[in-house]
Amino acid sequence: MHTEAMPVGVVMQRRRLDNRWQSHQWRPLEVVAGDLLQRPPGVYCLREDDADSRWLHAGLEVALYSDEGEGYHLNVNAPQPCWFIMWRMDEIDGVEVAVPKSVTLSYNEAARLMDGGEQVDTVPLSEEMVALVAGFAAEHYRPEPKRKRRKPSFEGGAVVQQMADQEKGEA
Repeated sequence: MHTEAMPVGVVMQRRRLDNRWQSHQWRPLEVVAGDLLQRPPGVYCLREDDADSRWLHAGLEVALYSDEGEGYHLNVNAPQPCWFIMWRMDEIDGVEVAVPKSVTLSYNEAARLMDGGEQVDTVPLSEEMVALVAGFAAEHYRPEPKRKRRKPSFEGGAVVQQMADQEKGEA
């Protein structure tokens, strides 16, 4: 089961750095979700100057899936719940731009993307979205009950003697 997909847009920022090895840095600045996203799918340059440029990438979608319940639970219970944005560098109109490829709210999905070598950054999640994701996680995620583990005995005893006897018989 999953929720209806919600349209989102990601504002990516390019800042100039005073660094001899790297002239600038890209990072996601904001996720615009639902009714706040007033533009059709596409890429829009919001600001362009030497020190700071910002691009809105509209047309992405986020849906919540019941099999990702644990990942949502981990996200909303983290000290700072967040959007996870996976992005890559692409060329748009002759300009190299950081382009978001996917947005998720699942901690586990973001971890899988990073394990696969993708660039994933975060943007803080609004209280309204935290409540929505927490409600979904509460409905669809049940932590596995903790099982009692039998502690191994290193003191010897009948079980250790039995294992030793079995090893002698096999040799």
